Amino acid sequence: MTPLHSDAVAVLAAYSPAGPAQVALRDDYLAFLAAHADAMERSCVDGHLTASAAVLSHDRTRVLLTLHPKFDLWLQTGGHCEPGDATLRAAAAREALEESGIAGLELTATPVALDRHRVRCHGTPWSATDPPVPFGTPGACWHLDVQYVAVAPEGAEPVRSDESLDLRWWPVDALPEQTDDALRRLVAAALTP
Repeated sequence: MTPLHSDAVAVLAAYSPAGPAQVALRDDYLAFLAAHADAMERSCVDGHLTASAAVLSHDRTRVLLTLHPKFDLWLQTGGHCEPGDATLRAAAAREALEESGIAGLELTATPVALDRHRVRCHGTPWSATDPPVPFGTPGACWHLDVQYVAVAPEGAEPVRSDESLDLRWWPVDALPEQTDDALRRLVAAALTP
């Protein structure tokens, strides 16, 4: 197992879930890691862990969202772990910096939420309008996202990357309609003391 895989196991074992849904996800993530030595690599066909961060303004009144080109939704920064990432937190920090262009982000020491969603990796045909399938169904690929919070320095100005159609601050109490429930849950978790 890689150091990143070991870090993911340690982070998730120490994660204190808020509510039964998060407990179930944590347990599923740990079982997935136990069953897949390559769970941190995007080449893992059954799915893989990803890392993301809700980037908040210094006063926590705004969240920086990127308009994702594949999903056409406003989402948090994040993505696949890379071979150079030593930890899940480092992966989330790298993704937040790459996608926001903001230096000096302060990430939480531990995740604030988990989210699992089906994706089209490895050429698996699938549409969001298809009927849901249970986690672990053969032929379905999943992102098992480990979500952090990053707080931007005062006066931070974001710079859109090539990975985004748009990038902008949104009031935390007025998120765009063009998003999903997972982002809404993440922002709520990010604001919970």
